[in-house]
Amino acid sequence: MASIEHHVLDRPSFDEPLKVLIVVSPYYKQIAAHMVEGAKAELEAAGATWDLIEMPGALEIPTAIGISERMSNFDGYVALGCVIRGETTHYDTVCNDSSRALQLLGLQGLCIGNGILTVENTEQAEVRADPARQNKGGGAAAAALHLIALSRKWGRQSKGVGFKPASEYQLAGNTRSTTA
Repeated sequence: MASIEHHVLDRPSFDEPLKVLIVVSPYYKQIAAHMVEGAKAELEAAGATWDLIEMPGALEIPTAIGISERMSNFDGYVALGCVIRGETTHYDTVCNDSSRALQLLGLQGLCIGNGILTVENTEQAEVRADPARQNKGGGAAAAALHLIALSRKWGRQSKGVGFKPASEYQLAGNTRSTTA
């Protein structure tokens, strides 16, 4: 098989600190460890701080990211895991549903680097996970960094959805003082 040279974008730089959550499924422990190693190195090279949580499998990763987005203050996310084809169609379900869920979260504005490997065998996974070879963990972290840089470029403007604190309300034409 012929090798095609890949173009890698320059690492974005940041004026303000950034915090990234790595969500990994250690189902295949050594493969996951290599991917986390690559992701951490990429994030640290960009000056990011990171936190790490583990989920049982690839299907739980998007849910964990969704919960973390609602309940914490991360700038972005790195999803890491590995799905190796087996004898049943479960492989297709896990690959499609985890990828689709991450994509939907991304379309809602979350900055997610998808590093969930979908491979035919262990050898393919090892090559892709190894930081000295294809470094897909580092690639997923780089994708998250680029999305964070894009979101910061255009700001985090509120769409005005939700409730304002009572102190921010001003009714039109209401100039009457409430003090006696």
